[in-house]
Amino acid sequence: MYGISQNNRNVSLERKESFKDLGVVIDAKLTFRDHIYDKINKAYAMLGIIKRNFKYLTIDGFVILYKSMVRFYLDYCSSVWVPHTKGDIELLEKVQKRATKLNPTIVTMAYSERLKAYKLPTLHYRHIRGDMLEMFKILSGVYDTAVTPRVNREYNSITRGNNLRLQKSRTRYDLRKYFFTNRALDIWNSLPNHACCVVRYS
Repeated sequence: MYGISQNNRNVSLERKESFKDLGVVIDAKLTFRDHIYDKINKAYAMLGIIKRNFKYLTIDGFVILYKSMVRFYLDYCSSVWVPHTKGDIELLEKVQKRATKLNPTIVTMAYSERLKAYKLPTLHYRHIRGDMLEMFKILSGVYDTAVTPRVNREYNSITRGNNLRLQKSRTRYDLRKYFFTNRALDIWNSLPNHACCVVRYS
């Protein structure tokens, strides 16, 4: 409990280890592990509903159901909570691996082959793509600059990458190292000019 003075009164504030804001569970250490596990459980629950109610699924039918009922749980606001540890990344990917086995005609295929059949990317790729989209929106002024994280342009003679290269700050701790404006810079700076100019919002 924490006490503060308000109008000459002592008000006690309860300490919380986590809270939800705009659908994202934020914990005290910013690991977002509670949020990740919560979304994984909800995604599995939706997969169970699909499996119980649709005995025969075509590839097109599955893709529609999966995108509308399952994947959005694993994508929503991912630039905030996307994990950096291999274990958490694999836990998220495992949901899609199981989902792609719902069609019995391709269940024996390897995961990469099933993704090709469904024309779906990996979740890890979608999360990286989501970071690039958010960075593009920040740099192009789509968002209000008063509430977006600050990024600094890098002006030097380096010719590799693109004309919108950004400065990467030095970090000592993983908390800052894997923060959005730091983790996304290596990939963003490596993009060619044409990729930065034609990023789509789809």
